[in-house]
Parts: sequence; structure tokens; C-alpha cells
Amino acid sequence: MWFKNLSIFRLTETFTLSAEELEQKLEALAFRPCGPHEEFSLGWTSPIGKSGQQLVHSSNGYMMLCGKKEERVLPSAVINELVQEKIIEKEEQQARKLSKKERTEIKDEIIFESLPKAFTFSRKTYAYIDIKGSYIVVDSASSKSAEDLLSLLRKSLGSLPAIPLNTLDKPSSIMTQWLLTQQTPSDLTIEDECELRSDESGSIIRCKKHDLSLPEIKNHLDSGKAVIKLALSWSDRLAFIIDEHLAVKRLRFLDLIQDQVSETDITDAEAQFDVDFSIMSAELANFIPRLLEIFGGENQA
Repeated sequence: MWFKNLSIFRLTETFTLSAEELEQKLEALAFRPCGPHEEFSLGWTSPIGKSGQQLVHSSNGYMMLCGKKEERVLPSAVINELVQEKIIEKEEQQARKLSKKERTEIKDEIIFESLPKAFTFSRKTYAYIDIKGSYIVVDSASSKSAEDLLSLLRKSLGSLPAIPLNTLDKPSSIMTQWLLTQQTPSDLTIEDECELRSDESGSIIRCKKHDLSLPEIKNHLDSGKAVIKLALSWSDRLAFIIDEHLAVKRLRFLDLIQDQVSETDITDAEAQFDVDFSIMSAELANFIPRLLEIFGGENQA
């Protein structure tokens, strides 16, 4: 359950629903498996997993949700081969070339016939609502997956006034300055990974397990490249990579946090989930405002 990525959205209006009211709203779009001819199915499932019944897990003013998407796997190479075989067969039978419309109809027909036989796979996307901070935090490295979850939530609620978090200073400019000067705020430490990009040529340099204080890095920056991803640690509590859009990826909760978890003596899965969620959400409630402060404050224009 520990989030590995943070896509953060600002709620532009106060979230007024209680956990019970939100639960009722989500029930109409509870997850169900794909039908025989559906390419995918998307809905809400219990954040706790199979042992849980409720679609909302509430703790200390935070409400955890979980969207589940099931998709049918139709390899494009297989479909294309079947389509070509069918087209050749029909063209030989009719002694003519099929039109573009007819070819499209054949492809649609083959996909329709193949869907019930296709394997399915599913994935879950977790998110929580921070009522006091007015955030929605999605555990996704993909902006599309995060937006898909928000779209599902909008559909469940009727509306959802939420926008991506934005700062007054550009993260790329601030991170570039950190590498140039090798100076960061006192609670941040530059780690060993970065990605640099030239706006002029579009060329990209990726460095992993690399000493970012070496002259070669500064040479790239002096030549006009800017930092678009940077590995950092915060107060010996969190380690992560942050990108130019303020998305946090490969998030790790360090020993100071893990020690809090290990101090609990819990064997019940639901109780452990609640403890983990409480510790994680409390930590991120301190981290997110600090992240905004580091990059010049929030741009709410």
C-alpha cells in the first residue's frame, strides 16, 4: 500500500463529503469484470483488498480509494495477421480489391470475435483525499493513469474541481541551479541520478549511480541543458525522483519511517493497512507543503 509515486492535485473547492457519503457515491461504479465483448472494465474496489468490503478507507481525515482496471489482451500482431488472411480470402473470392471501409469492418469483426477468448489482466491505482490539505494524491507514475482515476471519481461524484499542483518557480530551473551551485535547501540532499535535456536540440543525457558534482555534469549545464529529473532525499525520511512537472517517482520511505512501522505489533491485515496508511499520509502531509515551498510556493492563478 505504500505509495511509490505521487501525482498531486489541488482541490479548488472544499471537499465536504463524509466517508459514508463518498462510499455511497462510489458504489454505483464498483468494479465488475470485463464482459465477453468488452475491451476493458474500470471501477472501484476495496483499497484493503479481498479481505475488505468498503470502497473507502478513512483514517484521521484522509480517505483512501482504489480504482481497478481490467483489460483484455489482444496482441496487435495476431489481430493484424488474422485481418490480412481474411482480406486476402475475400479479395480472392470476389476477384477485387476491398475498400478501406470494408477492411475496417473486417478488423472490427475479428476483434469482436476474438475478445471473449482473450486473456485479461488487471491493475489497481490507489489514491487518497487529504481533506485538511485539500489535495488528491494518486500513486501513479503515469499522468494518464492518474487522470483516468480522477475521471472515474468525477463520474462518480458528478463533478470534481481538481487541478494538477503547480508552483510559482519552474522545478526545472530550480533543480538546474541546485546542480550548478551544488547547493540545496538544508533538508534536501542531491543523490546519484538525474536527467538533462537541451531545449534547443532536444538531446537528453541520463545519469544513474553517478557523482552529480563532477565537472562533466556542470559542462552539460553550461552548454544549455536543464535538469528535468533529479534524485533527492528529504530530511533522511524520503528518497525520490522529482521531474519538471512536480511529479514524484520511485518514492521510498527511509529508515526513520520504517522504524515507526516496525514498532507496531499487529497481525491483522486490515489493522496493519490502517497503521501504514496513517503513517504514510501524516508524513506526506508534511512533505507536500514543503515541496511547494521549495519551488517558490503554489501558483493558484
